[in-house]
Amino acid sequence: MYDIIVVGGGHAGCEASHISAKMGMKTLLLTMNKNNIADMPCNPSIGGTAKGIIVREVDALGGLMGVVADLSHFQIKMLNNSKGPAVRSLRAQADKRVYPKKMLEFLENTANLEIKEGLVEDLIVKDNKVMGVILANGENIKAKSVILTTGTYLKANILVGSTSKEEGPHGEGRSNHLSDNLKKYGLEIIRLKTGTPPRIQKDSIDFSVMQEESGDDTYWTFSHDIKPQYEINKQQKCYLLYTNELTHKIINEHLKESAMYGGYATGVGPRYCPSIEDKVVRFSDKPRHQLFLEPESIYYDEWYLQGFSTSMPIYVQEEMVHSLKGLENAKITKYAYAIEYDAINPLLMKPNMENKILENLFTAGQINGTSGYEEAAGQGIVAGINASLKLQGKEPLILKRNEAYIGVLIDDLVTKGITDPYRMLTSRAEFRLILRHDNADLRLRDLAYNTGTISDEQYKRLLDKKENIQKLMTELSELKLVINDEVKDTFIKNNIEIPKQNITYKELLKRPEINFNFLSNFHKFNYDEEVIYQVEINLKYGGYIEKALKEAQKLLKIEEKEIPEDIDYSKIKNLASEAKQKLSQVRPRTIAQASRISGVNPVDLTILSIYLKKEYNNDTK
Repeated sequence: MYDIIVVGGGHAGCEASHISAKMGMKTLLLTMNKNNIADMPCNPSIGGTAKGIIVREVDALGGLMGVVADLSHFQIKMLNNSKGPAVRSLRAQADKRVYPKKMLEFLENTANLEIKEGLVEDLIVKDNKVMGVILANGENIKAKSVILTTGTYLKANILVGSTSKEEGPHGEGRSNHLSDNLKKYGLEIIRLKTGTPPRIQKDSIDFSVMQEESGDDTYWTFSHDIKPQYEINKQQKCYLLYTNELTHKIINEHLKESAMYGGYATGVGPRYCPSIEDKVVRFSDKPRHQLFLEPESIYYDEWYLQGFSTSMPIYVQEEMVHSLKGLENAKITKYAYAIEYDAINPLLMKPNMENKILENLFTAGQINGTSGYEEAAGQGIVAGINASLKLQGKEPLILKRNEAYIGVLIDDLVTKGITDPYRMLTSRAEFRLILRHDNADLRLRDLAYNTGTISDEQYKRLLDKKENIQKLMTELSELKLVINDEVKDTFIKNNIEIPKQNITYKELLKRPEINFNFLSNFHKFNYDEEVIYQVEINLKYGGYIEKALKEAQKLLKIEEKEIPEDIDYSKIKNLASEAKQKLSQVRPRTIAQASRISGVNPVDLTILSIYLKKEYNNDTK
């Protein structure tokens, strides 16, 4: 008997099993192939816009993705570094061979965690309570909770043109019966689709006609706990290229031969990561589309053609690739494909990631209708934490929208549902100015420590950072810059307006053109870069941050206004029929969550609030 069984060894499964075991749960990770744990069937990168912040949050909560990425990448850069801090996010090119190997090493050295190969085809269910799993070989394995992180393997179909193969990524076996059995228990199954581009042999690429894309000349880490593990001048290069008129002509001529436009695909594809044929059709006014060539590993010579996902037949893929400048003689080592798979309607999930129909069943990753390694990892760690907390008889960890991108992600899934594979975007987070890359530990590590997912040493590091931030703020408030001739000369040399009178360093730093590098001309600050960066952000964007925090406080007040679980929405007079249907389906925990449900308008919320006050003596005003 296990405490928790995690089904699936992808990015969600890795985080869920690791954190459960870390919290003292006897955990079993079941995967079809141990060698595919933490596999990267699509882009060999970790992070990206908004996604990199999720990785930082996973690390702040005690997860693995950030550390493993830091130990395995060969290029890293801060995206949107020239823009405001709310949209800055790390992205690293991970080595496709090293990343899974490092992840497996961590898992194999995690106490309380066992890894076993096996294909799960059914659950052990009694009185709507999950009590374990049934393998394809008939073996029954019992557990108090089960976390499904099955990725794209449920009834997976690989699509290339008009051909369809019943297999998972890399031509592996698929799970044929689990989704049908979940449907048997009353779960709504939906069909989704994603895809991957072709891989190109390195020595067949003419890089000389492409634009180099290098890593940053600043050291970065996803993890809050380890120092950079790479040398800046040894980072691998990526390359920028574009589609052209000929590429688009080939695509348009063969459009009906693609799985999607030929009617061979039934699943819904990702809106924000479309295939190249979808881009050409949807954005027909654009003469070209941006593509990137990225090395998959330093140990072999396959390059990933980012942005060129397609389900065209092989012979058309050849024409498409050879139409690109620099790839006229390219040798394709792996052809692109689309993959369809079953998922569960995420509206069947509670905010703690437990299923509403089957007790003790938790789900995370693409089975919940998301796309992306990072979105999967964020769900995985929260599912693992909450499955463990439930077994410990403790309150669940429900991250709020003003606390984490992971909180936004899960709230969107359980409140709004999905129409296509969900991808995290900065625009989805209304409090993105306070959900930054640089403050993930400040936002989440107190919660993590109280939950038991980070060590005393990690927590002390957080407390030291907080103390140093406060010390530096005090120092800046007390120090004054005396405007003498020498100081004036320094301002003039840097083309910066000279202050009219003596000024504190704090007030000076609020000016947009002033930074700590400039202040170092007058005073030496002995603090870590992350402390200096945090203080500079807080001072320069203090007014905006304060406004965002006030808005978050308003949200928190509404979040406190809970809705009883046993409420019967059909009995509420004057409530719109659509609102009754949506509220009954989602079963929001609070008025705030109810306000985010599509189809529930302000009038419905007023009626609901009056009803709660009258029937439950619940003051929701």
